[in-house]
Amino acid sequence: MANLNLRDRDAIQTKEGIIFRVFGYSHPKTSYICDAEYASAKIFTSKDPRAPREGKELFYKFYNDEGLKLIKQKYEWYLIEHEMLGLNIVGVPENFLASIREPQAGLKKLLANDPTDQLVSAMKQALEVVSNNAGVSWERFGIFGSMLHGFHHPKYSDIDFTIYGKAENKKIVQTLAQLYCDSGSGFSNEFETENVMANKRWLFENFGVKDFVWHQRRKMIYGLYDDRTKSGRIIKAEFEPVKAWEEIRNEYDPKTIITQKGWVRLKARVISDEDAPFIPSVYGIEPLEVLKGPKGAIEAIRIFSYMEEFRQQVQRDETIIVEGSLEEVISPMGSYMQVTLTYCPRYYEQVLKTLH
Repeated sequence: MANLNLRDRDAIQTKEGIIFRVFGYSHPKTSYICDAEYASAKIFTSKDPRAPREGKELFYKFYNDEGLKLIKQKYEWYLIEHEMLGLNIVGVPENFLASIREPQAGLKKLLANDPTDQLVSAMKQALEVVSNNAGVSWERFGIFGSMLHGFHHPKYSDIDFTIYGKAENKKIVQTLAQLYCDSGSGFSNEFETENVMANKRWLFENFGVKDFVWHQRRKMIYGLYDDRTKSGRIIKAEFEPVKAWEEIRNEYDPKTIITQKGWVRLKARVISDEDAPFIPSVYGIEPLEVLKGPKGAIEAIRIFSYMEEFRQQVQRDETIIVEGSLEEVISPMGSYMQVTLTYCPRYYEQVLKTLH
């Protein structure tokens, strides 16, 4: 297993100028499974108006499968073997790490100096309000995204926090729920109304906009911070859960084999949701009815999701619908069935929702 010197949302920059985000907590012995997020203008350009990120150097953000295409075409050494799946996936070998950016260290650096612009000033104010009200030290927070990399735009970028630890994340969710109810707090829920999705392209086939907004609203981690008196705008502020080091267990085992059993739609009851806020999100389930696909799905014991949309999506004791790939996990300790939600050709057919 890997030494696990890095964890979810830590960032890696390679010598070529590609910035990767570390994905989850389970990795091969000498590599980190990642998602390609940005690339230097020296090796990649984009016509998407959302893509440019300019700091000391110009970078472009990848959208859809742009990062994967670039790696397959020019940098195939960033396709690493996933022995459990029998596939090559995006990742970075340890000997290709040119530099590392860790969200907690990035936040500490920003807090150590006077604000350099309006967004950094707003970030500090938002952090103070949430940290003080939750009773969670700022040392349990981090900053990721464009602010971590130093190419945020003061007038357009969002504030992206990481929160470390299961207990700390529960406190943050409870505090944000209280702040959203207080009109004087400066905070509101980004998904308070369905208007948040106006003019946005919707691609999910089995998961409607109303359901999406309802689930996003109750997660509480997607906020808006009213900074109009200072910067003149309302800023998106996310609070993304990350496991503390002592909570992490590397589940990557090259002796375990994962085999595909077909596509399934399943009705089930959630029996555990402790790891629901994280990537991967894991939900223990009791299947109730196979609605479509292999009948073997009635033996599934969990949902295993790498999709951002489905983090802390459903809760314990809720009756749910899940649609995705049925897999059998065969390990030296035994075997079991799971429904996996991940990046795949049928991405927008996948669903996880409560029957609320």
